[in-house]
Amino acid sequence: MLAPLMPRSDVEVIWHQLLPQPAYPFPWPFFSFLDAFPESVYLDPPAVAAGNFDPEGEFDLIILAYQVWFLAPSLPMTGFLKSPGARVLRDKRVISVIACRNMWITAHCTLLRELDRLGARLSDNVVLTDNGPLWSTFITTPWWLLSGNQGPLFKVLPRAGVSERDIARAARFGSALADALPRIKAGDPGPFLTGLEAVRVNPLTMLGEHIGHRSFRIWGRLVRLAGRPGQFARKPILLIYAVFLVGAILLVLPVTMTAAAIAARLSRRILQRAKALELPSGSSGERLPRYDPE
Repeated sequence: MLAPLMPRSDVEVIWHQLLPQPAYPFPWPFFSFLDAFPESVYLDPPAVAAGNFDPEGEFDLIILAYQVWFLAPSLPMTGFLKSPGARVLRDKRVISVIACRNMWITAHCTLLRELDRLGARLSDNVVLTDNGPLWSTFITTPWWLLSGNQGPLFKVLPRAGVSERDIARAARFGSALADALPRIKAGDPGPFLTGLEAVRVNPLTMLGEHIGHRSFRIWGRLVRLAGRPGQFARKPILLIYAVFLVGAILLVLPVTMTAAAIAARLSRRILQRAKALELPSGSSGERLPRYDPE
């Protein structure tokens, strides 16, 4: 995404990798993976290493790139947002970049609340998702996390994660930012990435996210009552929840997705909400011929 800006002599890019302490493993052992979901949902921050930047420094633009964990911002991002270093965001323009399986709305709304608390302003949002069939990503994404094998899986299911093509095409956003530098330096609040298909909401996943988030909060509360992260007392509840989750995916999700599909076609309100969630950058592509001629 930032490749078009890196060679420019009039742009300084400071990178900071979010390093939780201790680090989360990859591949991720099964119970350790499940054990992260209560703290993810309830935004309990892990410790993160101090940044290689001045929290009081002046920046024209800050880009927050994160994954979605259990329908919430990843714990490393939560750790940063709750850390002293997050004061760098105050009165700054922020672009969020999300890489995930396909459900990101709840995490994005959570991030918006955190940015508001910190006094930051969201200028743009970019979302890159797994383009595989929805049903297959329920298999390929966990398999990738637990085994380290990104696929293709069994020579049938597609490779997990954001495609190499979509990653390469993210350069269009950097090119647009390069052209917007005069506006950025002049204090324009944005957005700067409209017309580039930055984000698209699938109305069919909205209901599933709502149900999933409520489930995570209920079960997450039970797990937290059993003990702190890593304690053995949490494992029986986590195992029961894993069985429940698989059953819900196999039995409940098809029904809810069918209902959501019907509702999305019949309800103008749902479609309007989906379009509102695409702001500020939007899903339109009128500027693609200029920045992404592919």
